[in-house]
Amino acid sequence: MFTQAIVRKPGNNFANGLTTAGLGEPDYTTALKQHEEYCRALQRCGLSLVILDPDLDFPDSTFVEDTAVLTSHSAILTHPGAPSRVGEVAAIRPVLAQFYSQIYIIAEPGTIDGGDICEAGDDYFIGISGRTNTHGAGQLARFLELEGFRVHSIDIRAVPGILHLKSGLAYLGNHRLVVVNALADRPELNGFEIVHVSPIENYAANCVRINDFVLIAAGFPGLKSELEKAGYSLLVLNVSEFQKMDGGLSCLSLRFKYMR
Repeated sequence: MFTQAIVRKPGNNFANGLTTAGLGEPDYTTALKQHEEYCRALQRCGLSLVILDPDLDFPDSTFVEDTAVLTSHSAILTHPGAPSRVGEVAAIRPVLAQFYSQIYIIAEPGTIDGGDICEAGDDYFIGISGRTNTHGAGQLARFLELEGFRVHSIDIRAVPGILHLKSGLAYLGNHRLVVVNALADRPELNGFEIVHVSPIENYAANCVRINDFVLIAAGFPGLKSELEKAGYSLLVLNVSEFQKMDGGLSCLSLRFKYMR
């Protein structure tokens, strides 16, 4: 059960961030409305929110998930793979220090983006990508193994259309994963039940299980139907403006259980 989430509002220079999507420039007013709807959905899932002001020094900083990996016992500060985003980590550290006494740091030459890290119960999957390298993955694995987690690395650098591991993989609980076809036969996923995503709906694979709900992007009826048949209660959200900037539902928050 998650109890908390940290989010950051997009700034008015949001469109100046990094993107490879080729979907056009996001509309800032629409992005703000979509972000507000996202926050309301998190609250409906039972989470208390820390809502941070926009950080105009870092146009991508609304994608707060990339700055840290959070367990029940520790916060691991990342070192983003894009140089323009490295400064986002210093801004998130004092926020996390309000909740965590144990804070680890990924050090150079390691790089980690939080979007490459998927928690799946007692397992963690680390995507080796254009943003997360083997040095960073090794450091993160050691921190996670100290807490008793099993860690598996999945190299996605040759997978087209996948910026981060969680662009194509999501954990639904009960040993079940949503997975795009390009990753579905990876041996690291053996033992998990797979919910397949049609290639035309790959973006929808970035869904998020939060307590009694699954957040899913609007406009993907195939996966929506599959998850409804499996008995999940869905919250369908329009995140079109964030999709234009290579972002998805998981990217917009850091979710965790606060252990008082």
